[in-house]
Amino acid sequence: MSATELHVESLLGIAEQLRSAGCVFAEEEAQLLLAAMSDPAQIASAVRKRIAGYPLEHILGWAEFCGLQVELDAGVFVPRRRTGLLVNEAASLLSADRMRECLDGSEPAVVVDLCCGSGAVGAAIASRIAGLELHAADIDPAAVACARRNIGRAEGDVHQGDLFEALPPTIKGRISVLAVNAPYVPTSSIDSMPHEAREHEPLWSLDGGADGLDFHRRVAAEANEWLRPGGNLLIETSERQAARTSSILAHAGFAVRTVRSEELDGTVVVGRARS
Repeated sequence: MSATELHVESLLGIAEQLRSAGCVFAEEEAQLLLAAMSDPAQIASAVRKRIAGYPLEHILGWAEFCGLQVELDAGVFVPRRRTGLLVNEAASLLSADRMRECLDGSEPAVVVDLCCGSGAVGAAIASRIAGLELHAADIDPAAVACARRNIGRAEGDVHQGDLFEALPPTIKGRISVLAVNAPYVPTSSIDSMPHEAREHEPLWSLDGGADGLDFHRRVAAEANEWLRPGGNLLIETSERQAARTSSILAHAGFAVRTVRSEELDGTVVVGRARS
């Protein structure tokens, strides 16, 4: 049997195992596993983990996000496709004429990826907009270690701490775009989430409190102090929660609009700071 025939046989066999375990994209996942590993024992171990419910991205050590291959360690929040809307909107604001007119041109725009996890959002924004001063922050040491590799390639800085407490005072009042993908799942809904998320991502990256909006309130309460005049706060939320997230930002003094993408199944509330 040729090497090609052996590869096809392995691919079909792995795909069938994954399909039987309920993996919707079994053939694509099998291809990724075979491309990432050559040792049969390593492949077999990876397949067993996937069947047991480990996220594919944790097994591979990376996730595809907005055209980037983002490094991902076990136990770190896996970036979702819908969060691409947060990146799209941030990049649009940063490249818009009205944003450039608000900057004096002598300094790079300051962008912050707050609750950054792996740093996927910040890295993706930086891949589209050159010359940023990029910062990211998370409370989880494992996420920070992972983000430092991804954000580091974009020459950004990653800080560990609780929300704004993590950020350097030198950027207070200077942030052009504050991109936030904070936890927004209501506590009572955690048990209904997919097994992969519940068992293999940290609870603090998912649980947003009783109504899911605890972090949105905390961010909105302080964001105006950190944004430059006319800067923008972007918060990912769910379509169902968007009206309440919008109300939180409006009560904090922001001019608010909601962006929705059916293609990505993503929802982002944008708050423009007082000029």
